[in-house]
Formats: sequence, C-alpha cells, structure tokens
Amino acid sequence: MEEQQNAKFIEMTETPVGTLVCRLAVPTMVSMLVTSFYNMADTFFVGKINTSATGAVGVVFSLMAIIQACGFFFGHGSGNYISKQLGKRDTEEASRMASIGFFSAFLFGIVFMAAGLVFLEPLARALGSTDTILPYAKDYLGIILLGAPFMTSSLVLNNQLRFQGNAFYAMIGIATGAVLNIGLDPLFIFVFQMGIKGAALATILSQIVSFCLLVAGSFRGENIHISYRKFHPDGAAFLEILRGGIPSLLRQGLASVAVICLNFAAGGYGDEAIAAMSIVNRIMMFAGSALIGFGQGFQPVCGFNYGAGLYKRVKDAFYFCVRSSFLFLVVVAVAGWIFAPQIVRVFRKEDLEVVRIGTTALRCQCVTFPLMGWVVISNMMLQNIGKVFRASFLAMARQGLFFIPLIFVLPYFLGLTGIEITQPIADAISFLFAVPLQLSVLKELGQNE
Repeated sequence: MEEQQNAKFIEMTETPVGTLVCRLAVPTMVSMLVTSFYNMADTFFVGKINTSATGAVGVVFSLMAIIQACGFFFGHGSGNYISKQLGKRDTEEASRMASIGFFSAFLFGIVFMAAGLVFLEPLARALGSTDTILPYAKDYLGIILLGAPFMTSSLVLNNQLRFQGNAFYAMIGIATGAVLNIGLDPLFIFVFQMGIKGAALATILSQIVSFCLLVAGSFRGENIHISYRKFHPDGAAFLEILRGGIPSLLRQGLASVAVICLNFAAGGYGDEAIAAMSIVNRIMMFAGSALIGFGQGFQPVCGFNYGAGLYKRVKDAFYFCVRSSFLFLVVVAVAGWIFAPQIVRVFRKEDLEVVRIGTTALRCQCVTFPLMGWVVISNMMLQNIGKVFRASFLAMARQGLFFIPLIFVLPYFLGLTGIEITQPIADAISFLFAVPLQLSVLKELGQNE
C-alpha cells in the first residue's frame, strides 16, 4: 500500500496540471451531473402530480441543502486536511482524520433526523410551505429525514476519496445511487401509486445504496480505510475540520436559507411562483454541477501541491480551470437563454404561468452565469490552502450576504420581477468581490515560489 501511495504522490506532483485536473475532473463531473440530474428527476416526476406537489419538492429541497451542507462541512474539512497530509506523506495522520470525519458526520445525521421528525409540521412551515403545499411537504419531508445519516456520511466519503485523488470510486458510489433513484421514481410514484411519498422513498433508498458502495470503495486499492478504532476525536482534529469545512458549511447553509427566503418571497405570488423558481433552481444547479465537478478535480491537485510547497503548480492549475470554465459557461448560458421556454416546459408544461415566470428567471440568471467560474474556483482554492476568512467571506457572498437582503428589497420595489433578477444581481456583486480577493492570494503564492 505504501508503494501505491508513493506512486500517487508522484502522479499528483509531477503530471502536467492541465492533464491532471482533467483526469480527476471527469469522474467528479459525472458524479455531480448525475446527482443533479436525479434531483431534477424528482421535480420532473412530481410535476406530473400537480403544482402544489412541485412546490413541496422545492420547499423541502432547502432542508436537503442543509443536510448536504453538514456533509460537505465534515467531508471538505477532513478531506482538505487529508490531501495536505498526503502531500507531506503523513499517511497515519490522514487515516485518523478520515475516520473522525466519517463517524462524526454519521452521528450528526442521526441527531438531525430525530429532531426533524419530532418537529415535522413546524419545520415544514418554517421552510416556506403554504397551506396548500403543507400536506405534500410533510409527506415528502418525513421520509427524506430518515436518510439524513446516510446522506451526510456519504458526502464525507465522496469528498475524502476525491481529495485523495481517487475520484473514480466516489463516482461509482454516487452515480449508481443516482441512476437507481431515477429508475425508482416513476415506479413508486405511478406504478405503486405512492405519489410524493414514492419520490422521497426512492431518494433515501438510493442514498443508502450510495452509502454502501462508498464504504466498500474506501477499502479498495490505495484508498485510506475507515476504522472505528481510529475514531478518537479531539479539539485539534475538530479545529482542522472547522478550518477546512466552515466555508462549505456557510456556502451550502446560506444557500438553503436563501431558498427558504425565496420560497417566502415567491409565496406572495402563488404556488405557481414557488414552483417556477424551484424549477429554475434545479436547472441552474444542474448546469452549475458541471462547474462544481470540474472545480473538484482541481481541489486535490491544489491540496497535494500546496502541501508539497509546489506553489507554481497551484497557480497554473487555477488559471487553467478559470479559462476552461469560462468558455464552457458562455456556451451553456447562450443555450439556456435561447431554449429557456422549452427547458421549463419539460417540468411543468401544463401550467403556462409557471412557464412564463420560469422562462424570465432562467434567462436573467444566464446573463451572469459565465462569471461563476472565477468565483467558484477561487472559493475552492482559498478553502484548500487554508485562507479561512477569505474563503468564508466568498462562500457567504453569493447566496448569503447579497442574495438574502436583495430578495426582500427588490420585490418590494419591482414585484415579481425583483424575485426573478435577485440571483443574477447577487452573482455579479460576488464576482466584483472575488476578483481582488483571489488576486491578492495569487500574488502571495508568487512571492513564495
């Protein structure tokens, strides 16, 4: 195993960065796209029930984002530390952190599940359910919560494998569960006539399958093995998880809060507005998942080489990712603008008001979408190299510091149009802050070469 890990170190620190990033990014992009696609599948199949059920999926999605935020917190926090320790060739410390991150996340998921089930109806209302959406939201949420421990710990394993430079095993686990979910959705919803409960059951069963495959993958090849005997958490370990994971927690957590605020703001314009914005969120998440997956291919390259003191390789990899992502996002944005009505109709063609609202919102978001390459890759790099304050600020910016105030202010003056343009304005402001933040860090790396 030591020989395999030495070969991995040489690969991560000597392979040309463009080739290496692309090689690592392919499985992570597949994982992100398939995962995002099965999130869209719930919206698509539930959309066949009625508008209120579609709105319920959008409402509950904000809680799923919180669960995912906790998984990313433990996964990125432990994974960042693991990649840097592997860059220093300290395999034993990396193995200890892997076990701490995994078991901490699983225990947290159990607590989260229990609390959510006890306060099910108040939680559904707090997420933005209207009276007509509430029954569907309770049915969907009550089952989704049962999968919380598996969802959080699966994300930890996925990220730990990825940060070790072994994204293939992570892809197998995530993609298999996603494909299973897409197949089970119509079976449970329509064949077994379970309605929205069937969509939720399909989701948690796929999460459990992913969990089992990821656990098995962690014991394959040169991967670091998870062991309860190494689960000895202490203050220093949790401090490292906090340092590496707090930007992810803030980013994902505030994204969830932003969706809740969006649901409340859109609720004043009816279930159609909630359903339309929910559909647009899923579409943009699907488009953005390719960017996130590409950036996740950059992260282990960044962590390994930063830990090894190879700062020029870190900078070269960053600029390669920014150039590539910008060109890709321009193509996606143009296609999204042109085909916006057709894309929205895929999910809810029976409701013309949903299509009208969704088309406008989608086109608005396409305007600033190409700017997200710099923002996302910068945030990932800042998080990887331990720039906690700057990474946290940038993580909070897009859907926290800027989106949340704007979603209350803009609709007051512009009505429904204010809701539709809030995200692109928040994206543009985030980009303006991200440029000087990242340039200052790149200058520091240049001085350290």
